[in-house]
Amino acid sequence: MSETLLLYSYWRSSSAYRVRIALNLKGIPHRIEPVHLLRNEQRREEYRRLNPSGLVPCLVDGDFALGQSLAIFNYLEAHTPEPSLVPVDPRAAARMWALCAIIACDTQPLQNLSVFQHLETNCGLDQNARDDWARHWIARGLGAFEASLGEGPYCVGAPSFADCVLIPQLYNARRYGLDPSQWPRLAAAAEAFEDLPEVAAAHPDRQPDTPSDS
Repeated sequence: MSETLLLYSYWRSSSAYRVRIALNLKGIPHRIEPVHLLRNEQRREEYRRLNPSGLVPCLVDGDFALGQSLAIFNYLEAHTPEPSLVPVDPRAAARMWALCAIIACDTQPLQNLSVFQHLETNCGLDQNARDDWARHWIARGLGAFEASLGEGPYCVGAPSFADCVLIPQLYNARRYGLDPSQWPRLAAAAEAFEDLPEVAAAHPDRQPDTPSDS
């Protein structure tokens, strides 16, 4: 692994946010390269050569580029196994990856900018309807996450990739007016994790591309 990794990120991207948390927790030196999604910088040819899906995040390690946050998690764990963010017990590890998938596969993609643009342009949904769409899928996903949690204080008893995935989704939930306290076990797990300085440093409000009026 290179001495310093490069992470293509957007300040408010949930997927990039979760990878920033993981990098910080593992103490891996990295540099943020902002990709402004609203200006369609993710569609530029030079970026699509690195990440053909045209999404963020994209992690670059020397001549190796990798998109998809869960794949990046596996790469970071393989190259920097300590501190581990995967439980040792196989069942606990499997539960952790299932929790990650509830958000990263079933919930967060339905709130992507490209989805909202399609709902507006091709389906005629106005802002209120798009916000209702987001609230529906966020509540559905967080409800499933809550029902799948083990005993605290974190998602699987110790800091893990599941916590890295949960925190950005709660940030989005609050953006759309949802109160996390309706999921008490989930809120308790998040509160313990959010207090960690490595997690706080990854917050969207603390990024190099955070707008001054955010």
